[in-house]
Amino acid sequence: MKQTILNILKWIGIILAAIVGCMILLILVLTIFEFRPKATQDIALKGNGTKAIEQNQPLSIATWNVGYGALGDNADFFMDGGTMVNTASKNRVKQNVSDISAKLKEFNPDFIFMQEVDTKAKRSHRINEVKSFAQDFSDYQNSFAYNFRVIWSPVPGLIYAPLPGIFMGNAATMGKVNCGIMTLSKADANSSTRIQLPCPFTWPLRVVNLKRCLMVNRIPVANTDKELVLVNLHLEAYDSGEGKIAQTRMLREIFDSEVAKGNYVIAGGDFNQTFSNVDKNAYPVLEGKWAPGIIDVSDFSEGTQFAMDSSNPSCRSLDQVLAGADLENFQFYIIDGFIVSPNVKINSVKTNNMGFVSTDHNPVVMNFTLK
Repeated sequence: MKQTILNILKWIGIILAAIVGCMILLILVLTIFEFRPKATQDIALKGNGTKAIEQNQPLSIATWNVGYGALGDNADFFMDGGTMVNTASKNRVKQNVSDISAKLKEFNPDFIFMQEVDTKAKRSHRINEVKSFAQDFSDYQNSFAYNFRVIWSPVPGLIYAPLPGIFMGNAATMGKVNCGIMTLSKADANSSTRIQLPCPFTWPLRVVNLKRCLMVNRIPVANTDKELVLVNLHLEAYDSGEGKIAQTRMLREIFDSEVAKGNYVIAGGDFNQTFSNVDKNAYPVLEGKWAPGIIDVSDFSEGTQFAMDSSNPSCRSLDQVLAGADLENFQFYIIDGFIVSPNVKINSVKTNNMGFVSTDHNPVVMNFTLK
């Protein structure tokens, strides 16, 4: 009997040691192949626009987090309190991407900011969405910057069930992810630069987390020595707050430095925060739901403009599937918009209600002129 117990304990020890060994090996491999972007990096500009940008010319810009084509109204997401890891079939991803392109073509903006665009990821069935959008908008110049690259993400499987997370990755984990932000422009930029933002996560969580960035495109303004500086962004969502603060501070410093040069500056995208001048009563945070941070507009230089539209939500919670849900008690947010320099006249800003059918965000379109 004693020998039997000892044998059982021995095998338990061997199994536990094997699990720990596999986890250590996995973390080591992920660390070796960790995405380590430089502080600044030149980004390739592909394709050609034909538009010349001038002062006092009506212009428009759209921003849309496309949810890698897999966060439509049929999806929830484990990071937001839902249960799903794989959220869409391959056909559904293709349909979502196609519908997003079609709607953006209806808006016909001069510039487009996109966030969460996959190039090759398990969650979007390895569809190259950057290539798809570039083909759909062949009359635009395009640029793309990675902010999430991991050879194999073990979450959530490794967190909730170590053995399935390691040995049954296709069923339990996010797997391979290659994702980033994309800018489309009817006018050719002189340059595009990826600027690394502070990462709030430490090792080992850092190796499987996003390395968020700004993508800064510089477009000459005809008959002037000024540039239209477009800053595409997707700020931190899942940190305890320090990351949002540090990233917003860096954004502010870069924004204010460009304003000081006399350039026209538009920074836009998914802030994962609400501007302090936005009506907080439009979509209040319900008990137990994720709460976005607040960007204090007074922290920016005098005359800076903050454009968010509270007539429609720009984002919906992914703690539950939207289709068939009780919308009266559903969590919505206003976290997408633009920060604009004083020398740009904002003519209108509108969050267009697409019903969150194709992605968990709505597109925000701003009409403006350069003074």
